[in-house]
Amino acid sequence: MLAKLEDLYKESIQTRIASHSLLPQIQQAAESILAALLRGNKIIACGYGRSYANAQVLVANLLNRYELKRPSFPSVLLSADSAISAAFVADQAFDKLYQQQFNAIAQTGDLLVAFVPAMDDQLALNTISHAVSKEINVIALTASTNDYIDGVLTENDLIIAVPSQKESRVLENHLFIANAICELIDHQLFSQV
Repeated sequence: MLAKLEDLYKESIQTRIASHSLLPQIQQAAESILAALLRGNKIIACGYGRSYANAQVLVANLLNRYELKRPSFPSVLLSADSAISAAFVADQAFDKLYQQQFNAIAQTGDLLVAFVPAMDDQLALNTISHAVSKEINVIALTASTNDYIDGVLTENDLIIAVPSQKESRVLENHLFIANAICELIDHQLFSQV
């Protein structure tokens, strides 16, 4: 068991090291989110399955705080909670769940952050397509193979593709990226330096 644990640890570290090439995209994502917030817009986040937890963390960090006590930043999590899902699915197709919520809250200048590590996340993919059609910028966090999103985004959107196909490594890195973005925003706005 210890040998397997060592392999997992090495694999995780190697993926993180390979992700070093993403630093410019992570900085750009933080700058885009910061610009939206400073304009008075909100951040809308989504993910499904295990990616939903990463979207929750991003919104919690923005609404509450990351490490610094500071005012809340306007952010919304598109919900897959049971009551909302059950009510929606009774009347419409499940893969439109986020899209309907997005329609109700998204305004020009808002920003969608979508955690989409796999091509089978139709909820997030439909929402991304809808955001693009409404000319709302998108930051998509994906795995290294992300051809499922090719042709959907515009030149104003951003893909942060973690250099791995293993979902657990991708999710770990998405969480790091979400936390790093929040720390960069806090540092930019509230640094004492």
